Amino acid sequence: MTGKRRPPRNVPGGGGRSLSWRKQKSVLIHEALTQDPVDVETLRAAAVTEGGLLGQEVRRRVWPKLLNINVFSLPAKPGPAIRTNHRDYNQVLMDVRRSLRRFPTGMASEERSVLQEQLIDMILYVLRSHPELHYYQGYHDVAVTLLLTVGLRLGTAMLQTLSTHHLRDFMDPTMERTRCVLSYLMPLIQSESPALHDFLLRSEVGCIFALSWLITWYGHVLSDFHKVLRMYDFFLASHPLTPVYCAAQMVLLREDEVLQGDCDLPTVHQLLSTIPNDFPYETLIARTHSLFQRHPPTQLERQTSLQRLKSISSSSSFRSLQISSAQQRPDFVLRQQVTPTSDVLPVRSQNTLVKLAVWGISASLGAAALAVTQTAMEWGPDLLLGLF
Repeated sequence: MTGKRRPPRNVPGGGGRSLSWRKQKSVLIHEALTQDPVDVETLRAAAVTEGGLLGQEVRRRVWPKLLNINVFSLPAKPGPAIRTNHRDYNQVLMDVRRSLRRFPTGMASEERSVLQEQLIDMILYVLRSHPELHYYQGYHDVAVTLLLTVGLRLGTAMLQTLSTHHLRDFMDPTMERTRCVLSYLMPLIQSESPALHDFLLRSEVGCIFALSWLITWYGHVLSDFHKVLRMYDFFLASHPLTPVYCAAQMVLLREDEVLQGDCDLPTVHQLLSTIPNDFPYETLIARTHSLFQRHPPTQLERQTSLQRLKSISSSSSFRSLQISSAQQRPDFVLRQQVTPTSDVLPVRSQNTLVKLAVWGISASLGAAALAVTQTAMEWGPDLLLGLF
């Protein structure tokens, strides 16, 4: 999916005896992060294989590397000034106001309000920085996942890279490229199950049931935030068309259920639009990865009538992102290269201001932000003060 990949060592099924597979995988990820240059291929493999990136602390270290983002050179903190007269401000505001279910259950309304304001600023910063990009409903679902996981400044940097690479085809003024991406769905299903493909064609269900899956990376349709994060591990480490391969595999995993029902549009659409709570996501990810390897986009285009899909821009830019990611320096080296003229504070004032930052963040944002803070302290005070 990401080219020739070295298989992970000492991960599930790797035969290690002294450590649990989670600890083995954690050690493997740490080793990859501290190599110079960073072993991004091993990080991608870790994100794809069982368990993904294990937890929030690891994600905050690995996600930036998957997108070639220097955590010590982040964009300025987005502020309300960027909202003035922006063409998409009203739509962004309405979508964010309706996004209550995307925040942790039980979060105080004051904390959620602060994060919603940050979410608005985060989205508009990216749109103002790239006028060629057009907002779409569902974009905020991607943005809020990044915000809750890595904080405002790093989340903004990640959203900016995703918008010009993985999500680029969804951000045109028209939906033509989005329709092109969706056009992969039925040929992929046909390649694995002609019977299911024929049934879906007869039902006239089309591909629209999968639209929200693709444009939000399943963030809008999954209620369990941990499952959303697991999917993001997979997609961040993979080819931009992986979400549509995932949609095809999701339908294939439910083949028996679909074929036993009525062959009409309302029945099939309702069935496929509702994802079961007990859906086997690790199986889904493993089989999606295998499906991509068996039927990569170029091969699928040659075998079908998908030649027009060469206009998809996210695929063409992915290779350059892979190449640039392979040249990254580890964080301990990047930290040493930061100059005093940057946002990093002099050593003598760091301890006091870190304490103030932790107090201020925990008082205003509560547990969600404090979790980010605690991880940032492991990286150093400079990163802590750059996240918010």
